[in-house]
Amino acid sequence: MNVKNNLDEPLLLTWNGIQHRKNSWQDGVLGTNCPIPSGWNWTYEFQVKDQIGSFFYFPSTNFQRASGGYGGIIVNNRAIIPVPFALPDGDVTLFISDWYTKSHKKLRKDVESKNGLRPPDGIVINGFGPFASNGSPFGTINVEPGRTYRFRVHNSGIATSLNFRIQNHNLLLVETEGSYTIQQNYTNMDIHVGQSFSFLVTMDQSGSNDYYIVASPRFATSIKASGVAVLRYSNSQGPASGPLPDPPIELDTFFSMNQARSLRLNLSSGAARPNPQGSFKYGQITVTDVYVIVNRPPEMIEGRLRATLNGISYLPPATPLKLAQQYNISGVYKLDFPKRPMNRHPKVDTSVINGTFKGFVEIIFQNSDTTVKSYHLDGYAFFVVGMDFGLWTENSRSTYNKGDAVARSTTQVFPGAWTAVLVSLDNAGMWNLRIDNLASWYLGQELYLSVVNPEIDIDSSENSVPKNSIYCGRLSPLQKDQAQRVNFSGSQRSIFVTSRGILLALFAILVSSLAR
Repeated sequence: MNVKNNLDEPLLLTWNGIQHRKNSWQDGVLGTNCPIPSGWNWTYEFQVKDQIGSFFYFPSTNFQRASGGYGGIIVNNRAIIPVPFALPDGDVTLFISDWYTKSHKKLRKDVESKNGLRPPDGIVINGFGPFASNGSPFGTINVEPGRTYRFRVHNSGIATSLNFRIQNHNLLLVETEGSYTIQQNYTNMDIHVGQSFSFLVTMDQSGSNDYYIVASPRFATSIKASGVAVLRYSNSQGPASGPLPDPPIELDTFFSMNQARSLRLNLSSGAARPNPQGSFKYGQITVTDVYVIVNRPPEMIEGRLRATLNGISYLPPATPLKLAQQYNISGVYKLDFPKRPMNRHPKVDTSVINGTFKGFVEIIFQNSDTTVKSYHLDGYAFFVVGMDFGLWTENSRSTYNKGDAVARSTTQVFPGAWTAVLVSLDNAGMWNLRIDNLASWYLGQELYLSVVNPEIDIDSSENSVPKNSIYCGRLSPLQKDQAQRVNFSGSQRSIFVTSRGILLALFAILVSSLAR
């Protein structure tokens, strides 16, 4: 994937949900990669191994995601592995997002100040304007009556949980972030920042008129304008009419949590591999490490507004962690991230979890803030085994789902609540764990998980440093003159990121899953 950076500042793209097996060099975050300088071209090369599903990419640095630059990634089953539903008649990718009139540069200045990130100016669907916003056009999805379409819906926003629904149509949930689910009908679905869902929608209405597709804010009464698109049957006789379909009660977090708990893994279906998803008995595996990770609201630390996980606000070093590890450079980071909050003053540091290769880890995310947070882990899919309001205790394990919890890479944690996940550390590398809400991430609510394979085994060891690696920080002397990077290498797929805002890249990358 060739990326040409025409911005006036450095850039990285990350691939939300793509696991990069043994290849964190391609992850596109500051802990693994030096950013692509302005005017440079850099090529990502990765294999979508042992995965299927709906994902997306976006800029990971400098608050740039607030201006767009995201697009879809679809990883298809190999032909020999059946999909657990009939082949849809069409495939639709939708991005639902909060929208700000300010540039990403002005927004990040707001976040750095005590003003903080203000409510968005509206909600958009595939970049088209909010409902009833001075005649702004709506995006239109054209469909045929009686046919079934797969809708892949991503919350690519930066701060706002959104409720997705289609007027007079059911949403049959079939997949989320690479896991085939038990197929259940929903009239609406809460989709939190960074999450992806896949629904089958059958065009079973008369089609006498168009229908509204709606994304409305959740738990945010100050945001009035919903995002709207139009579902248009080929035999439609007129525009969508009537009020927008009703959302859930605005501040009802109990409804949202119960909906999240209703998601179940399809145990009998294969995915990237022919063996059923349920063949991995995660509930029977002995846990080797437990981490309770607590996020707190932003506070002043060392004279600057910062946000912490377990009392530590992450500071990206000039030398990426992965390069420092590869070249044995000391003093860049410490393998000392605490398993629980420490009784000490908060601090700014570069603290990393020292993971055990092939260990089985339980992580509890405790949200001490006042808004929903989305936690995301690169390199893995974790099993979301439990969530509840209040403080997590050892007794909370009695509520865990140890049979058919969905495996995904992004999970919501409600304010004043906890979410527990289980993850098998079978993917060696340096992996980013973050809060996907962009202000939280920008202010330091992230960390890295180092997983090193101690065995000398070609088949399971990590990939080598890419030949086109960019060097920075203490490794800057290794960087050769690469002015030729402004010319593309001839790859069939390229992404241009320009300085006029950031172009909204609403095209899907179609790739095929490769499994051993």
